[in-house]
Amino acid sequence: MAKTKAKSRTTRRATTRSAARRKTAARSPARAKSKARPRAKQRFTVSHHNEADFDAGLRRYAKYRDLGISAATNGLVQAHVVQFVPPCLAEEVSKLHYHDVEFQMVYVLKGSITTDLEGQGPITMREGSCWIQPPRVKHKVIDYSDDCQALEIVLPADFKTVELE
Repeated sequence: MAKTKAKSRTTRRATTRSAARRKTAARSPARAKSKARPRAKQRFTVSHHNEADFDAGLRRYAKYRDLGISAATNGLVQAHVVQFVPPCLAEEVSKLHYHDVEFQMVYVLKGSITTDLEGQGPITMREGSCWIQPPRVKHKVIDYSDDCQALEIVLPADFKTVELE
């Protein structure tokens, strides 16, 4: 009988501990959420295509059309259309670099672009192709078509590009 009582107490303790763990686990997301940085308030924005909106950017061979997302998200996200300037001059575009970002996605709207991504090798992306570049991945543009345009979405909006060549 003593064995039965001891076993019963052990089972109760285990059950109590399991219940306590479940309770703690249930509270954890709320705690994690409260520790996360507060989200910036976002506002509505719209951007209609206008050829005059393309401005010179980081490189001579690309013009950028800011879509207003950075201002609308208080710097959380940058979204722009990149219009590559023809002709593609390999000696100018093929410079190894990386972007100090948390997230970067590119979607080809028109034409094609060939990029050499660290760990992947050269890849040609065509209209409708989409890729994610992991943070700080080294890469370089190898070639692009005369009509190449791409949508690029980056987090955070304000980021550094580090030239390696």
